[in-house]
Amino acid sequence: MAHRPKPSQSLTLIRGLPGSGKSTLATALAAQTGATHLEADQFMVDRAGAYRFDPRRLRDVHQTCENACNDALGAGNNVIVANTFTEIWEMQAYLDMAERFGVTLQIIECHAPFDNTHGVPNDKIKIMRDRWETLPEKYR
Repeated sequence: MAHRPKPSQSLTLIRGLPGSGKSTLATALAAQTGATHLEADQFMVDRAGAYRFDPRRLRDVHQTCENACNDALGAGNNVIVANTFTEIWEMQAYLDMAERFGVTLQIIECHAPFDNTHGVPNDKIKIMRDRWETLPEKYR
């Protein structure tokens, strides 16, 4: 049976550099709306509940995040995904999902200069800032 989205079903993507407020905004929006909140970082947590960044796991955790989003949309839930998404191709799987499921797509950019909670070094943030791609007009 084909997925039939709720009339108001949506996928919200929140993009920004580490420390820009993505997680805080996503948490608040999910609490207000009941949407499913997903981030790749959620899948970098060890059994004790501590965040443990492992660059070798990046591809897998992003795939897990995409799969969880697909499952939540398929179940009829609204979804909020907060990841850095510095380059547009990093959002492509989610853009495709929004189209495939026929849900409303919203993309929010965070640019606030907060301290990042995962201790990402400034030199790594600069690399991310340098590769930041402007959102194409059709998604603004």
